[in-house]
Amino acid sequence: MADEEQQQNGEQQPEEGTPEEQQADEQQAPEEAAPQEGGSPERGEGDDQPAEEALSEDAATEDDAPAEEQGGDEPRAQQPAPAQGDGKKKEDVVPGAELDPIAIEPERELDAEERARREAEEEERLRRERELIGDDQDAPVAAAPAKLEGDASYSATGKRKSSVARVILRQGSGTIQVNKRALEEYFPRSYLQSVAKQPLTQTGYEGNVDVRVRVHGGGISGQAAAVRHGIARALTEVDPALRPELKRRGMLTRDARVKERRKAGLKKARKRPQFSKR
Repeated sequence: MADEEQQQNGEQQPEEGTPEEQQADEQQAPEEAAPQEGGSPERGEGDDQPAEEALSEDAATEDDAPAEEQGGDEPRAQQPAPAQGDGKKKEDVVPGAELDPIAIEPERELDAEERARREAEEEERLRRERELIGDDQDAPVAAAPAKLEGDASYSATGKRKSSVARVILRQGSGTIQVNKRALEEYFPRSYLQSVAKQPLTQTGYEGNVDVRVRVHGGGISGQAAAVRHGIARALTEVDPALRPELKRRGMLTRDARVKERRKAGLKKARKRPQFSKR
């Protein structure tokens, strides 16, 4: 009996313990119970529910993350492709290929305004050429041309640079022959034609006399000036009163300007060889 009481007392002593041990047990109990009890009694949620929600949220984030990565990869995969293509194009494309090509418009019929504009430009160009050669058609030299006899002929010689022109004037309808060819055929440029006919146009003899010219030497421009000089001299034989006015306009003066001769040691008249220091 004594042994049984001792055993009972021994079992109860550790249960009761000292007050200090009871306080320590009480402090440890809530600390151990806190992590086990996941939810508060007010919410009525246990430890299992937050864990399931956490797992579901993690799964949702894991499912969304690849979707976002896939969705982000698609535009990224599409964007570099044109960038690489542009780089290749820039390397292969010739500079200036992006510019618009020049479209060659087919020839079209000119309207009245366009024709008038071009005619005005042509008249302005001819006026400037006449100013250069001292031509003034507004003030003719003679008011009425003199009449030539039927068999009379007047000859003269004109010169310019190395060209020499022998001119013969006779009564006629105004035909001009240069080396047995028409003036328009021998001098295809309208400017040279106007230069050759300048004395006839100024004096009013253009449609009253026939002109025959033999010219040689020099170039086509020098020959046209030589023909003008010869015709002006022949007209002074027809009507001596024309001399002062033709002289004033410079048609009777022999133009002595020629190309300057080449000098020794130079390539041209004044052009020197390139200097080399070494």
